[in-house]
Amino acid sequence: MPLNLASPGIVVREVDLTAGRIDPVSASTAALVAPFEKGPVDLPQVIETENDLLNTFGEPKTVDKHYEHWLTASSYLAYGGRMLILRCDGTNLKNSFVGSASTSSIIIKSDEHYNQLGYDENTIAGVTFAARNPGSWANGIKVAIIDGLADQTLSLPNTPSSLAITVGMGVTQSLNGRVLSGVGTTSVLTGYLKGVVSGISTNSNDVYVKVLGYVSGSTETLVDYQPGGTYYFAEDVITRFVNDDGVGIATTTPNNQYDWFDQQSITLSNSAANIPWNTIASRPGTSRYASERNSRFDELHVVVIDDLGTVTGNAGTILEKHLNISKGSDAQYSVGSPSNWRKYIFNSSSYIFAGSSPTGIVTTGFQAGNNPNTAFDLLTDTGWDQETTEIVFGGCGARTLTLAGGRNYNNGTDINTSGALTPGLSRIVAGYNRFSNTEEYDVNFLLMGSANYDKDSSAALANQIISVAEQRKDAIAFISPYRRAFLNDSAVGSVTVNSEDQITDNVIEYYASVTSTTYGILDSGYKYMYDRFSNVFRYVPLNGDIAGCCARNDINQFPWFSPAGTARGSILNAVKLAYNPGKVQRDRLYSARINPVIFSPGAGIILFGDKTAYGKSSAFDRINVRRLFIYLENAISAAAKDQLFEFNDEITRTNFVNIIEPFLRDVQSHSGSD
Repeated sequence: MPLNLASPGIVVREVDLTAGRIDPVSASTAALVAPFEKGPVDLPQVIETENDLLNTFGEPKTVDKHYEHWLTASSYLAYGGRMLILRCDGTNLKNSFVGSASTSSIIIKSDEHYNQLGYDENTIAGVTFAARNPGSWANGIKVAIIDGLADQTLSLPNTPSSLAITVGMGVTQSLNGRVLSGVGTTSVLTGYLKGVVSGISTNSNDVYVKVLGYVSGSTETLVDYQPGGTYYFAEDVITRFVNDDGVGIATTTPNNQYDWFDQQSITLSNSAANIPWNTIASRPGTSRYASERNSRFDELHVVVIDDLGTVTGNAGTILEKHLNISKGSDAQYSVGSPSNWRKYIFNSSSYIFAGSSPTGIVTTGFQAGNNPNTAFDLLTDTGWDQETTEIVFGGCGARTLTLAGGRNYNNGTDINTSGALTPGLSRIVAGYNRFSNTEEYDVNFLLMGSANYDKDSSAALANQIISVAEQRKDAIAFISPYRRAFLNDSAVGSVTVNSEDQITDNVIEYYASVTSTTYGILDSGYKYMYDRFSNVFRYVPLNGDIAGCCARNDINQFPWFSPAGTARGSILNAVKLAYNPGKVQRDRLYSARINPVIFSPGAGIILFGDKTAYGKSSAFDRINVRRLFIYLENAISAAAKDQLFEFNDEITRTNFVNIIEPFLRDVQSHSGSD
């Protein structure tokens, strides 16, 4: 570089010839595609513990032997690895919801899908609330909502219909003589209280009224209801109900007045367990954000309840409370913290999406006029989800809504019926294809999961998973034999267990059609483990455990150590094996590239082979060799990316060598190479 110096001087420039280094990390991440009763669909979720698995995807189910998927994942997690689990899609999956929309139209697979559909900026037509993801799991969940539809209940001496009182009428009552307390002063009011009829009881003489303003002469001052304060409709005081021209329709004297909010409760299936709203939250009114913009009555509360106990096991459990949220589309608690009810619920809820305002919104405000004594024309622009500027938002009152219409993979609403957790092989295959993108998903192991398929379907799935592993070239597929190679227990009360020789023949015959590859590992069967959710023992495929042995190896040793044997190959959470091959059977299995899992007295159940699924004699027919090269290739390729677009000169090449050599020496020092 030329130096532009007018006089003698020194210019110091630094050139970093050590840029780049290798930080090899084996995350021991396993990918699994499976059907589940709940959870985001077609979007991999990071699962690190069994508790994560339970909270995200629900419990293992007996139907369709779904527990094979779930317990395979649980088995892998027990070894210390992490997972990316994808709940596969299904043609019949639908979300539970409440609203007027058709049940066939509500499918929101995940938060990402919600945004893709444009619901983050637009309402969902015909849907007030929808379950967070598809399935029947949310059917029966109740969503209670309340806003400031009314302030008081006036109990009249006659029925409202006999007095020709209707919703939307004005209501007035003299405040003459009532004392207003100020700051260090008091004053006597000389006008009347103005409100609107916002509801009428269907089984009593009660009307619900909303306090709007105080009128004195030709001046109206907006006021809010104050229980026990100044601005309220009193009992035993003459009260007028007027039409939109301010003409009196009825004059009567309420027998009693009650606080409307204090009378509201959440109705559950067990009526004895109804929950009063005033034990959950304070009365909703007008938020500070709305008040600063001359808007009113934007606040509401939303509560999510496990009415039947299907989610928590305890009927009536409050799952979530979303309090003091706003109907205004632009409302915020503070900058970057939206309080709009739809946005807030999207960000905060684990169970529901908010779609659009409930039907039957009631107007709770009058248009401004030159003369407040005749200004009783109802406002026309009171809808929710609009900008909070000079809007008097309409009210819905207190409602308890029930989610329904959620559908499982078989288009049914009962998760325990046959087919409810059977999506079809093509859906499982499509899910695994998602993991072929190495740039988007960093995975080390691909688990087959359940092997509860017929022989041909199981082999087809195995070959597809191997194909994804070979395409990636940085992951290994773990495959188990199909269930019926060992036993046939498809009919309740009937089970056929094959002999050891028959099982050996079945397993070898099955794997004969599985692709020969160095990116696959084949195991010999099933283990017998305890299912704490159903309090029974289950037969579960071993592919999760074999991958788990590799993950444990990464944590305790290095990928190039063999995962087999008594030192590193012990199988966790296994009571016994469905198939414990003897020496003769093991010889046949090993020659057919199958890794036996055996019970060894004094050692327990262990992996007793370390072959890949490669059908030829090669250094790559060993698990540790294949994993060593994946480890090296991943680390070196990551370092090479830092050299892209640099000059292809001696400096660049020397820098690359300086990065690689220390890494390779470290691998060598830990017995990775000679």
